Amino acid sequence: MSDPILTVTDLSVGFETEAGHVQAVQNLSYQVRPGEALAIVGESGSGKSVSSLAVMGLLPGSAQITGDIELMGKKIFTMNDRELSQLRGDTISMVFQDPLSALTPVFTVGDQISEVVRIHHPDVSKQKAADRAVELLEAVGIPEPRRRAQQYPHEFSGGMRQRVMIAMAIANEPELIIADEPTTALDVTIQAQVMELLKSAQEMLGAATILITHDMGVVAGFADRVLVMKDAQMVETGGVEQIFYEPREQYTRNLLSAVPRIDQGAEGGSVAGAAMRKVAEVAASEDSRPREARPAVLEVEDLHRIYPITKGAVVRRKVGEQRAVDGISFDIREGECMALVGESGCGKTTTLMEIMQLRTPQQGEIRIDGRPTGSLSRKERAKLRSEVTLVFQDPMASLDPRMPIGDILKEPMRVQGYSAKKMNERVDWLLKTVELKPEHASRYPTEFSGGQRQRVGVARALACDPKLIILDEPTSALDVTVQAGVLALLADLKTRLGVSYLFVSHDLSVVRHISDRISVMRKGQIVESGPTERVFDDPQHEYTKELLAAVPIPDPRIARTRGRNVIDEQAFQGQGHGGVGTGSLSTS
Repeated sequence: MSDPILTVTDLSVGFETEAGHVQAVQNLSYQVRPGEALAIVGESGSGKSVSSLAVMGLLPGSAQITGDIELMGKKIFTMNDRELSQLRGDTISMVFQDPLSALTPVFTVGDQISEVVRIHHPDVSKQKAADRAVELLEAVGIPEPRRRAQQYPHEFSGGMRQRVMIAMAIANEPELIIADEPTTALDVTIQAQVMELLKSAQEMLGAATILITHDMGVVAGFADRVLVMKDAQMVETGGVEQIFYEPREQYTRNLLSAVPRIDQGAEGGSVAGAAMRKVAEVAASEDSRPREARPAVLEVEDLHRIYPITKGAVVRRKVGEQRAVDGISFDIREGECMALVGESGCGKTTTLMEIMQLRTPQQGEIRIDGRPTGSLSRKERAKLRSEVTLVFQDPMASLDPRMPIGDILKEPMRVQGYSAKKMNERVDWLLKTVELKPEHASRYPTEFSGGQRQRVGVARALACDPKLIILDEPTSALDVTVQAGVLALLADLKTRLGVSYLFVSHDLSVVRHISDRISVMRKGQIVESGPTERVFDDPQHEYTKELLAAVPIPDPRIARTRGRNVIDEQAFQGQGHGGVGTGSLSTS
């Protein structure tokens, strides 16, 4: 075996906080060899990112560090800032989780890539560095690379920005690439492309890669070895097949069992884990009345939302239009969960906003309990807002940090004129319903974990006995074990309270386990709709097939042998649908 590129020995990292000493990493040891892909997995707060920031030499001066890190024979902790800067971007590089925050908004993409080249190769001219930037953009599948090099980060989509980060990471052909949650906020098709691109870059450079993630499906198709962390310590490590098929530790088994799998429905309880089995049991015990016999809670008919594209600084003139929602129709019945899925920009969020405004749409009609929203008086509209509620994607951003949980839950009830006594009684009931304690009412959002905050968001949505709850990516920011618990809670509430859900997500594995029906959106239109099992088992539209084929499966043997369908852009030009481009990536 070749000598390791990176050796981490007995690494411990601690911080002093107002709450006392926090041990972020404790006695961590591992090695990475040339050409090897190591995945470091675990829940939020396990120490994954802190350990990799230590490898990059990016921890703050307040960090208390012991142990040793050796990179290509150099001791990281004995190097000064100048020496570390020479390593970063040359010998070792990093792809960050949020590319928009990692890229400088006031410089063009080409200039930022050129800067990485010139910092480490001062003898390279400005023009040659610019040409190198164009070559790198082309290598990572950016179309029209010379033109796009002159654009700014905000002019790129999330997936394209992540490609730019990868181009910067490979600019100087490093020996080690660290990718910190590189696909967390990306759609499944873009996620698949980014992971294929990382794998190609690794093979092209012969570099080692450290992938930090909590997505076990991504790990299965990418990693050679896996290191599992919990509470700042390494739980176990081994080859990817050994970790997935013969895990030694209970925590690893819990992580794997909590992952919902797209290749198995709700009946796959042994794989989905205890929490997902609960989802299956709740779904099986649901009221068996036929769908047609249940009243429609929400009806959307021929909905359009068109935004004008204007030009001119003084006199604005219309030069085109963006059809964000282009004539969609669907309905949701009592006690039903309908999932609206599709890539970013397909019109999902615009559809939600049109529904939540409770006003007359540009074109088409929205009916709630049979009442057209356009015919509502102001008083009726205010009353109806208690019947249609929303759970946001980011529970921390949607909860007021200055208010205790009890006041947050009372706020919608106060608007609807509830008495003080009824509000207090209902706060206790709401907290118990979402499996929190009544005494939690006096705590503030910052005192809760991410999963608990999302439960508070669900409790607030339930405050005034709604008939329809709209869930906008409610589990995308959660670890798999926490996600499974929230999904089980939602399924249980649907059965016990008879509430209906409009579930918006790009995570199709989650959708399969929680929804009764699914509608697939693309370019503002619904291209396929039907019962969830039928859509997953027998997709009819090519775009649906592409989405399903891109979803990672947490099984190394399946992940490394399955192929992906790629949509032919020209095949849909005559149908009014755009294609899903894959850049320079080949199918696998």
